[in-house]
Amino acid sequence: MIEIALNVNGKEHHASLQPYLSLMDFLRDMLGYKGVKVCCSTGECGACTVYMNGKLVNSCVTLAAAADSGEITTVEGLASNGKLHPVQIAFIETGASQCGYCTPGFIMSAKVLLDEHPNPTVDDIKDVISGNICRCTGYTKIIEAIQLAASIQLAEQVYGD
Repeated sequence: MIEIALNVNGKEHHASLQPYLSLMDFLRDMLGYKGVKVCCSTGECGACTVYMNGKLVNSCVTLAAAADSGEITTVEGLASNGKLHPVQIAFIETGASQCGYCTPGFIMSAKVLLDEHPNPTVDDIKDVISGNICRCTGYTKIIEAIQLAASIQLAEQVYGD
């Protein structure tokens, strides 16, 4: 067993775990963050995407031990003071969620894109979501949702919440 300490969605956690435990399993099974989805377990689909120490990672192929002393944000950590993040709102408004299984990964990827590029092109959006697979859509609504989220964020910056 190894000991780790990390911050998840602004909350400190300390745990004793097996060194081979994936970050995905740690977040879901030990901490209860069910927005981190289990799907391919090979890093191909993006359903388990989280933000770790400044970058997007597939938590299914990342060891929990690698997050020691780190900072993690899951889809649950995007809402603030009971208010959904603009990307979450946009996915609801456009119906981009479909079955919802892949949605957390897409939302995490989109959030990071909009943090870095507040007014992304369609090619920027396609590039950032290329690591996420959706089996329900042709991605059109997902792209529309990210474009809407960019507009919402811009409006919030101009007009306030």
